[in-house]
Amino acid sequence: MTVKMQIDIARYSKLISPKNTGHNDEKEEKLLERCPPGHEGRKLVDKPATILDASGTIIAWYLPDTLTETTQGSENVGSTPGCINLSPAWFQQGHENLSDPEVSASLKGPSSKNILKAIARPAAIALAALRVMHPQQYFAGLRALSHLGDKAVSKELPQMPETLQYWASVFNSLSIISNWETPNH
Repeated sequence: MTVKMQIDIARYSKLISPKNTGHNDEKEEKLLERCPPGHEGRKLVDKPATILDASGTIIAWYLPDTLTETTQGSENVGSTPGCINLSPAWFQQGHENLSDPEVSASLKGPSSKNILKAIARPAAIALAALRVMHPQQYFAGLRALSHLGDKAVSKELPQMPETLQYWASVFNSLSIISNWETPNH
């Protein structure tokens, strides 16, 4: 199934920044005026679908039941509401990047190996999908993490080589939103 929305994702992405949290009603209202949602009302999508913008650019793939209940239930990283950021190479947020990246605080603690083991299976499923859907991005991610691993060893960055050894994604960070709704944009 293909769903085409009347929205220009490239234009929209130029108007937002990492500082847009979705919690500033005034900014969200202005963004909504400049970039309307691209659809009338709501549309129920209950089978696999590719979501396209007005130019045919893929915005998202909807793949229901990709992660079975067993997989979801076994990956109990956290059940309390909130967001956890995981990264083997994280720059301190809100500061100038004058130093080398560090392992994120969530992966420095005693439960880091358990967290990395818990995300391995869903990460492998996501990587398989990425390998099929966007092979260039998949291989670019592999090269970037390999380069990061080499630098971590040569610069003797604490905990990073070991964390990278267990990191199961070509992306260098992951945010897990648990029992929480993200703001509408």
